[in-house]
Amino acid sequence: MAVFHPPSPVHRPHIPRAPRPGTPPPRALPRPRTARRTAAHGRTLARDLAVPLGAVAAALLATVLLLTGRTDRTTVALAAALAVFALLTLLVSALAGPLMMPVVALVSWMFYDGFVLHQRSDLAFQQQDRTGLLVLLLAGAAGAGCAAAVRSLRRRRTS
Repeated sequence: MAVFHPPSPVHRPHIPRAPRPGTPPPRALPRPRTARRTAAHGRTLARDLAVPLGAVAAALLATVLLLTGRTDRTTVALAAALAVFALLTLLVSALAGPLMMPVVALVSWMFYDGFVLHQRSDLAFQQQDRTGLLVLLLAGAAGAGCAAAVRSLRRRRTS
């Protein structure tokens, strides 16, 4: 069964009137955010894909280190591998944003600890493991902090 609604009343077109003398001018309405403006300033796709792509990059980095034999137990080789993982963590956390930084650092630490330090995908929490986690957390915090500072500067320039 069809239901018919009553017709809407006929409205007169709005004719703006001249303001009375002594009245303040009307306030300007804020500009609405358009999709183009939001897409230009917010890299939403990069933020959404930062953690999965960072995990894939960490897995590939661990694989390359295992295949090239650069994961020997010397202190220099472990420090170099930790530096490369820290750089990767810094870059990915800069894309992901400050809220996802702990996740990025933890994923990076899992690949570093499981495949570089212990080489049998075992996670441990000894002194070397804690040092690696601390370095990767600091690298992630530095990347997320720098990215947040750049975003706030961009917002100030556009406002």
